[in-house]
Amino acid sequence: MNERMPCEFFLIRYVPDVVKGEFVNIGVVLREAGGAARADVRFTRDWARVRCMDSDADVALLEGLEQEIGARLQRAVTAQDPKRVMDVLEDSLSNSVQITEARACLAENLPTEMEQLMRMYVEPLKVAKVRAQQTGRAAISAAVRGEFERAGVWRMMRKRIAAAPYTQAGDPMKIDCGYRVVSDEARGVVRMFHAVSLDGDVEAAKVLAYSAPQLRDGVGRVEAAELLLTAVVEPIKMVAEDEGEAWERYRFGVETMERQQIRVVTLSDLARAAETARRELRV
Repeated sequence: MNERMPCEFFLIRYVPDVVKGEFVNIGVVLREAGGAARADVRFTRDWARVRCMDSDADVALLEGLEQEIGARLQRAVTAQDPKRVMDVLEDSLSNSVQITEARACLAENLPTEMEQLMRMYVEPLKVAKVRAQQTGRAAISAAVRGEFERAGVWRMMRKRIAAAPYTQAGDPMKIDCGYRVVSDEARGVVRMFHAVSLDGDVEAAKVLAYSAPQLRDGVGRVEAAELLLTAVVEPIKMVAEDEGEAWERYRFGVETMERQQIRVVTLSDLARAAETARRELRV
């Protein structure tokens, strides 16, 4: 039996009114105990409880905060900065976002423990069950993140990659995630992944297909690299039981993207993509 590692975690809370003191847990920070140890952060992907408490909540800002905290934690670890993690986080948080005191735990590994803490404190069981039955872009995005996290590469990837630097100013598109390959056999390659739901509507597929040539040219110009763009979709059996209208829409969406050299994979292919990322990022 593998020995469990001592860790500590902090809950991140959204507090829309500090006078009332009401809050909802939105994320977890988990780190190995002692020194400049490994650390990770994860926020919820389901903001329904936040919107229920505060209909004006800036969810985009909260999602961006997760990335900022993750980047700060990584810099602290890489530089072996002795500054306490609490101090690093408090520098990042606004008055409406608070962090609890550290709590101790024993972990088999960080990704597994993070999953457990998220289920216990951030996403109640009844919510997790509902999410497991969801289809659509949100469910695909969650599956993509989960697979890359299990492979141990999520923290090394770029998230919500703005298209504007590669296409033109004002382009609102953001690609879900990606990374630049660092392995010797594929230097000069950037991989990007984007969740596209083909359940009932193929507009997202058409938008991504339209943007792909400009993205590809822009990555070549800005990063002197080849772009390998992947769309992640539901398996056809999840959206179409037979060869009817839904089946035709699904095939149209896939073929529209493939004509623009977008690799289309389903949820069942994610483990292979994550393993490739692990190898290419030298994890």
